[in-house]
Amino acid sequence: MAYATQDALIERHGLDAVLLVADRDDDGVVDAAVVAKALADATAEIDTYVGARHRLPLPSVPEVLVRLCCDISLYRLSADAGSNTEEKRKRFEDAVSLLIRIAGGSVSLGLPTPVEQQSSGEAWFEGQPKRFGDLL
Repeated sequence: MAYATQDALIERHGLDAVLLVADRDDDGVVDAAVVAKALADATAEIDTYVGARHRLPLPSVPEVLVRLCCDISLYRLSADAGSNTEEKRKRFEDAVSLLIRIAGGSVSLGLPTPVEQQSSGEAWFEGQPKRFGDLL
């Protein structure tokens, strides 16, 4: 499931901006399948970063991931429609920068991170007991 919806994308960027990039058949209606694919692709991209620090799927979706999903989706849709702007590129770059910091642990999503098992660094080997005595 995508981190954002078409409604969230429209709420954040406006219907005109979404129509500009997601009305592929020029009928004045947002093509829902195009938007759904862009949101799913953005979610997959986000997961590559978030998955480095958190177990997926996340138990809940932090609002920051909704925003990042919308920004990445709009940028990708704009590139396909030939309507990229400097502002969209900057939002995309900011989103990726934040995701890198989340993956590195310097920024928190506010979710618990899975506890990694601690290792003492010792190796243990088990084998079958000797069947024969020493040969020498």
